[in-house]
Amino acid sequence: MPDLVPTCVWRATPGLVVALDDRFGEPVDAYVNGSQVWLRDDGPAGIALEWRLHPVPGFERPATVTTYDLFPSVALAVAQGEEPVAPVEALWDGLEVFAAYGDEVEPATLAAAATEALGIAPDAAGLADHVRIGDEWERSNGRISIVAALLDQLAGD
Repeated sequence: MPDLVPTCVWRATPGLVVALDDRFGEPVDAYVNGSQVWLRDDGPAGIALEWRLHPVPGFERPATVTTYDLFPSVALAVAQGEEPVAPVEALWDGLEVFAAYGDEVEPATLAAAATEALGIAPDAAGLADHVRIGDEWERSNGRISIVAALLDQLAGD
C-alpha cells in the first residue's frame, strides 16, 4: 500500500515565481538539480509546509549564476520586466506543497491554506505517492517531469 501525501501543485509561470518571491522571499535552500525550497509555518493550524519549486526534466543551471543566485535573479528580472538568465519555463516545471513533517491534513484544507499563503490557487490538489515519483525520477536520471507525474496522480483523485 503506497504512502499517500496530501499535495498541491501549480504549473510554473513567471507570475508564480514573482508571487513566491513577493510572499516568501528567497528560498531557504537551493539544490544543484534546480529545486528551490521554502519551509514555512503557514499550513492549517500553523503546521510547517514544504514548498518545492521543481526543475524541468534535464535541468541545466545557466552558467552566469550560482545555484543559490538562480531563483532571486530570475524573480527580480521577471518582476522588473527584464530578460532573466533563462525563461521561467526553461528552469522550473512547477511548485508543490505538502506538510513538511508528515502532519495529517486533508487535501482541501491544505489547498485553502496554500492559496491564502501564496495568493494563487493550485492547479491541482489531492494525494500523491512521493516514493513512486521519486523512484521514477531517480531511474530516469532526472529526465522525467515530477510535476507532470504529480498532476497525473492528482487527476486520479
